Amino acid sequence: EWNYKTSLDWHLTGYEPHSGVQSLIKDLNALYRKEPALHSLQFSAHGFEWIDLSDNRNSTISYLRRGSNPDDFLLVVCNLTPVPMENYRIGVPAAGKYVLVLNSDDKAYWGSGFTSKEKYESSDIEKHGRLHSIALDLPPLSVQIFRLGNGNKKAAVKKKA
Repeated sequence: EWNYKTSLDWHLTGYEPHSGVQSLIKDLNALYRKEPALHSLQFSAHGFEWIDLSDNRNSTISYLRRGSNPDDFLLVVCNLTPVPMENYRIGVPAAGKYVLVLNSDDKAYWGSGFTSKEKYESSDIEKHGRLHSIALDLPPLSVQIFRLGNGNKKAAVKKKA
């Protein structure tokens, strides 16, 4: 617990686990400033959209953060288990290459260093009410953030009957 009467324990950043968390917070702050999807609609329901919040069997959640421009979005996938998951399929809002922009499991953040790809190509496989999906390799106890990495940002949400 923080004691307001003393200074912060900055000396702890001399230890790798603490400096890893410090690096993660630094990179998260930089990403927040850089990506309008993380801040431009933060007080609007339009800035957030669930992809899957009900996968209790695998303890994963996935969602989108959206910016003012409909083409501006980030995909966030959380694996809340200590078990890596390979080929975990997530529905995505558009076809194209999804580029990893942040992986909380990176060794630089004192993560496990589970090897996952930097880019994932979507497939025409329906999932989560969407026409396209990607099969991700999810590190244990991690949050991964992806951006659509090419100019093809045409939305492809499955129409409800």
